[in-house]
Amino acid sequence: MRQKLARVLGGVAISALVISGAAACKADSGTEGEGSSAACDLKLGFFGPLTGDAAGLGIHMRNGTKLAIDQYNAENADCKVNLVEYDSQGDPAKAPALAQQAVGDAKVVGIVGPAFSGESEVADPIFDQAGLPIITPSATRPSLSTKGWKIFHRGVGNDTSQGPAAGRYIKNVLKAEKVYVVDDQSAYGAGLVDEVKKVLGTVAGEDKIQVKQTNFSAVVTKIIGSGSNVLFFGGYYTEAGLLLKQLKEAGWKGTMVAGDGVNDANFIKVAGDAVAEGTVLTCPCAPATAAKGTFLTDYKAAFNAEPGTYGDVSYDITKIFLEAIKDGKSSREDILAFIKAYNKAGTATGVTYKFGPNGELDPTQVVVWAFKVNAGQVVPDIEIPKA
Repeated sequence: MRQKLARVLGGVAISALVISGAAACKADSGTEGEGSSAACDLKLGFFGPLTGDAAGLGIHMRNGTKLAIDQYNAENADCKVNLVEYDSQGDPAKAPALAQQAVGDAKVVGIVGPAFSGESEVADPIFDQAGLPIITPSATRPSLSTKGWKIFHRGVGNDTSQGPAAGRYIKNVLKAEKVYVVDDQSAYGAGLVDEVKKVLGTVAGEDKIQVKQTNFSAVVTKIIGSGSNVLFFGGYYTEAGLLLKQLKEAGWKGTMVAGDGVNDANFIKVAGDAVAEGTVLTCPCAPATAAKGTFLTDYKAAFNAEPGTYGDVSYDITKIFLEAIKDGKSSREDILAFIKAYNKAGTATGVTYKFGPNGELDPTQVVVWAFKVNAGQVVPDIEIPKA
């Protein structure tokens, strides 16, 4: 698919876009001889699921981005930045057209996202050819940083941190003797399970499901027959909730452990409170509900809700783009250079955003937390110690 996309996007057309950049008017934001000139009328895009089965994850990230932009615009009313939403529904098949739409708008100078790994694999080559910088708050497949994409940056740890941490939790906290693993065959789910298995070693069994699958009877039979008391699931919350519900209905008494793709309140809605109780969910992030500064109160005031997974990360990485614009950077090229040289702590997460040559977050800043479903809510459990 990527080769076809490269042929569709002619090099000449992309070069024209890059040359055109994102020229915009500038308004003097300081007195003559001091201060900086902020670029005006530019656009930042959020790229991720806002409708569909995975929308619960995307909406909180979009909200973090929107909050940062709204606050910026309130302080810079004469020189605003506009938010453009690219609703991918988390579907890699929809991502290329949306990416082409984004790169075709010269005023779009940065993308928060793509949110998921599968859509990143097909959208990021398009962004790279156009020189449109991105920072993903949540796409964790490790191989994304190995493609040589100059525009790629990741605001969290990848699955080489989350997967092994989940494996250590299963071994050291749950002390599981038999573990069954299942993935949804997505770029994210399969990759995460691979990393977990590296820590677990031999597993009691493994299987694959499909995204949007609803009947898991065959998998349920295998899991129960294996004698496993822990299931690790690599995928997203809708399939995880349905699978666990059918497992419990069949009499399974074990514990599901899953990654950040399941770490959302909608998992509980799908599975039901009683079924979801005790499920362990990991994330290469700290609890958004314990964010620093005024983020928590600001988020609640703006959206009448608690911030969900990666809402605080999206807020902080959006502010990196906004800081570049405030500093007078108005082209994709200049904003990309600004990101590559960035080295400051986010006001919400407290994470120091410093990116390596491959776009990965500084490893010293990566944390992985385990969360647990308790009384119908996803609550923080422990920060999983590094190996």
